[in-house]
Amino acid sequence: MTYYDFSIISTHGFPYYNHEIKPVPKGVKVFLRFFDFSDTKKIPEQTETKFELRAGLVSALFNFSNSIDKKIDILEFVTKKNEEGSNLSVDKADVLITTTTESYLFHEQIAKKINLIYHNFIYPKIPLDSADEIDYFEETEIVNILTDVEAKNHLMKYKKEIEKTANRFLSEMDTYGLKAIIVTSIDLSPLICYSNKDEYFLENINQILRNIGNIPRIDPFEWKYRQSFIENKQCWVFLINSGIGITVEKLFESYYYLLVTEPNSYLGEFPAKLTSEFNDILS
Repeated sequence: MTYYDFSIISTHGFPYYNHEIKPVPKGVKVFLRFFDFSDTKKIPEQTETKFELRAGLVSALFNFSNSIDKKIDILEFVTKKNEEGSNLSVDKADVLITTTTESYLFHEQIAKKINLIYHNFIYPKIPLDSADEIDYFEETEIVNILTDVEAKNHLMKYKKEIEKTANRFLSEMDTYGLKAIIVTSIDLSPLICYSNKDEYFLENINQILRNIGNIPRIDPFEWKYRQSFIENKQCWVFLINSGIGITVEKLFESYYYLLVTEPNSYLGEFPAKLTSEFNDILS
């Protein structure tokens, strides 16, 4: 599980909806991600009030984090960009959506999921302070989008073929340092894991991805690798954008293939070979 909660509020503080998908694991760094669908106008900065505003924010966050037994180490601010070409909706309203997730997920891909949820379930209810509550069906659909239920279902249709191919690759490439093969969703949420002698499971993969640091954008059919570690043991992770996937409500969701190897492993053209065979199965 890589999503832990989901909330919808108005920008003036009306608490419309909150849903805990799963408790946050202990001792894990997570991100609270913000998605702004408001049409608020920029207020000119005033030097004399900037410090007072920051002081109030820091104090409120400090007391809040203490009350929920969580620690805030970093609060990251991003300068607003021109919204032309943005994947967020042009239909603005007084809405702010937040979700707590694993730190390693692709923010751009999360934004696509949130935009889909906003269009389908939130925007038709505006204004929030007089809106009907989100019902059980809508809540289920929201959680399904966040947790990649359709991507999992599609993968499970071909589980036997994928498993057979993955195990063959693991056997063939063991002497070259290949230890695990993972299929993830559009935002890098691990869906299924295969490894030699069951050395790795999905929870292990979460730990490895948490320890990578910055994960770069990867174009379709391309791959990159990064160093990581688990239990103080170093490993390499090859990340492949498959270029193929499923479409959910007009949103194309590609799969990623991850290869966990020993440090300094040389795989040659193997990532391309795996991508070709997996794509033939899942297409």
